Amino acid sequence: MRVLVAGATGVIGHPLVGALRARGHEVSALVRQGSRARAPEADQVVVADALDREALLSAVSAARPEVVVHQMTALRLLRDDPPAAFALTARLRTEGTAHLVEAARAAGARRLVAQSVAFAAAPAGEPVLDEDAPLYVDAPDPGWAATVRAVAELERLVPDSGPVAGVVLRYGTLYGPRTAYARTGGTARAVLAGKLPLPGGGAGIMSFLHVEDAVGATVAAVESEATGVFHVTDDDPAPAAQWLPHYARMLAGPSPRTIPAALAPRLLGWFMAHQLTAAHGAANDRARTALGWKPLRPSWRDGLGRE
Repeated sequence: MRVLVAGATGVIGHPLVGALRARGHEVSALVRQGSRARAPEADQVVVADALDREALLSAVSAARPEVVVHQMTALRLLRDDPPAAFALTARLRTEGTAHLVEAARAAGARRLVAQSVAFAAAPAGEPVLDEDAPLYVDAPDPGWAATVRAVAELERLVPDSGPVAGVVLRYGTLYGPRTAYARTGGTARAVLAGKLPLPGGGAGIMSFLHVEDAVGATVAAVESEATGVFHVTDDDPAPAAQWLPHYARMLAGPSPRTIPAALAPRLLGWFMAHQLTAAHGAANDRARTALGWKPLRPSWRDGLGRE
């Protein structure tokens, strides 16, 4: 099939291009002009900014894809300017998604696979939630509420029927090469510096996903006929009280100190405090059934902090 990967220089997009080509697909990599030099090896490279509607329509039309994959974020900016990274990512999930859906339709694509996240649910109900759980659009932190509303808009825009059928993949917290949880990533640096404490009892539950499994699930979604929203996570949701000390040991860093939960938002920011104290995990049963996918790394315990 002819597949266009938008966001082809990203943590998932870059290896995804190679994985799809290895499966025999003809792959076009869509990148911004400033990222052209970092484009992966592809059958074709097309250049456009997703926020420029006319340029995107032209680029997607030139690629003539049967399937479009949306991997666009601005999280590359997180280290230098977190507010800008989240604000631009929100625009890519709203305006950029709307433009990409329109471009896919205009180019005659039959399928759209879009990236979302598995950790945007409201912290209510069972400790591990399925895809029907409500999103945390009214989170008390304005920044996170805006992020979740953008996620909700992306998921609304991706069609589940019609000439372009859509599937949304809600990836778990990524670890592995080029992620924040890689040994050289920002989270690893914080742990090594003793700057990521364990608030309260560390009851917040994380659902992790190795980058290779994110790529594998995306390939499965490209080749499947299934539509809908799917959690793509490993099989081992775990509270911070388990994964954070383990991660520190694997990094040969200091054991996380314990702090009162009430201090966490001030010391860590609202989002990280929420993840460590109150977040719920995500069940992957639907992705396993509908996409015929299962993680090659079923538990973070075997790899988190090792690469």
